[in-house]
Amino acid sequence: MKIINTPIEDLKVIELENFEDERGSFKETWNEKKINFIKTKFVQDNESLSKKNVIRGLHFQNPPYEQGKLVRVTYGSVIDVAVDLRKNSKTYGKHFSIELNDKNNYLFWIPPGFAHGFLCLQDNTVFNYKCTNYYNKNAEECLIWNDPDINIKWDTIEPIVSSKDLQGIRLKDFKSRF
Repeated sequence: MKIINTPIEDLKVIELENFEDERGSFKETWNEKKINFIKTKFVQDNESLSKKNVIRGLHFQNPPYEQGKLVRVTYGSVIDVAVDLRKNSKTYGKHFSIELNDKNNYLFWIPPGFAHGFLCLQDNTVFNYKCTNYYNKNAEECLIWNDPDINIKWDTIEPIVSSKDLQGIRLKDFKSRF
C-alpha cells in the first residue's frame, strides 16, 4: 500500500497493491496496521449502485454523529469529492476531487468534518463506504452540489440529482459545527 497526501490536511489517497496471475487478481482493501493514521474503528459498511451522471452528495452528518469514510469503487468509475468543513482548518471550504475506478486501486480516506459526494461516470457503478459512525437521519445535512463558492468541476451536462440533494445549503449559509 502506498499512502498519498492531498493538498488538504488529513485527506488521504491509498493506492492498493494488486496481485494478478492467470487465475485473476487479489488485493488487500483494509489493514489496520498498514493504514495506521485512521485511529478509529469502522462500524458500518454501505454500498450504492448508480447510473451514469448520478451525483450523490455533498453529504455530511453533524456532531456527535459525524462520520469518517474510507471509500472505493468496486465496479465502474466516479469523480469523488470531499469539501473541508472544519472551522479551524486553513483549507476550510476548499475541495479535493479524484477519480476512483475499478482499475486504479485507490481508496480515499475522508475524515470526520468533511462533506462528501461523487459523480458516476458510467452505468452500474458500485461504490463502497466504510464508516466510522452510524448513519443518523436527524444529523444529516447536504451542501448543494453546484455551489458556485465551492466551484466543483463535475464535468457533466445532464446531472441526475435526488430531490433531497437539490435541497442542499450553500457553503456561505453553513455555520461550521466541526
